[in-house]
Amino acid sequence: MQGRLVGKRVTAQFFLDHCLEHGTHFCTYLLATDMEMNTPAGYTNVDWESGYGDYLARPDWNTLRVIPWLERTALVLCDAVDEATGTVIEIAPRSILRQQVERAAGMGFVPKMATELEFYLLKESYEEAHAKGYADLTPFGPFNEDYQLFQGTKAEPLYRRFRNLMTEAGIPIEFSKGEAAPGQHEVNIHYDDALESADRAALFKHGAKEIAWQQGSAITFMSKP
Repeated sequence: MQGRLVGKRVTAQFFLDHCLEHGTHFCTYLLATDMEMNTPAGYTNVDWESGYGDYLARPDWNTLRVIPWLERTALVLCDAVDEATGTVIEIAPRSILRQQVERAAGMGFVPKMATELEFYLLKESYEEAHAKGYADLTPFGPFNEDYQLFQGTKAEPLYRRFRNLMTEAGIPIEFSKGEAAPGQHEVNIHYDDALESADRAALFKHGAKEIAWQQGSAITFMSKP
């Protein structure tokens, strides 16, 4: 939810022995939380009074990829499934998009999508930003840097890692460039089928934060930090 990946870190042996055939499980409340991981009232699939159960996380093997910015790590996205019935959970984000793709196919269309992801690069680390209450943060650049090559050069040690490592992970980056606000940049990902493009966008956002953290910086995809 909220465009953030959630999941588990599974040992290779357990993955081969169990998850490869059976998948794994996750708490139902993950499809009904706010930004602070609280569960607001009013959801029909999960609430505090009825208790929190589990959904099955069924791997989509088309999404399996090596994550080159983490040591000896692979990642696979999963679909949320009702284990008792074997049906996918319709309110899961990937399920919602897949339903729309199927509707489009019924009308003779094949949706192709591309993403232009814009974000702010900050000089503070995530820990430093938290300690400051996310106020008075320092953008990497002090002025409008739309298409500015020199300002982009200053951030190139980080953005080169974005472009190269994402491409190694099967996320085909076309280019990066400065944008129209201090510290703002964008990355464009090559178009593909709708679900594949959405998966790539989610993986890029997650991975870019991890890479920025490794470099002692922070990025945010919020419309304004």
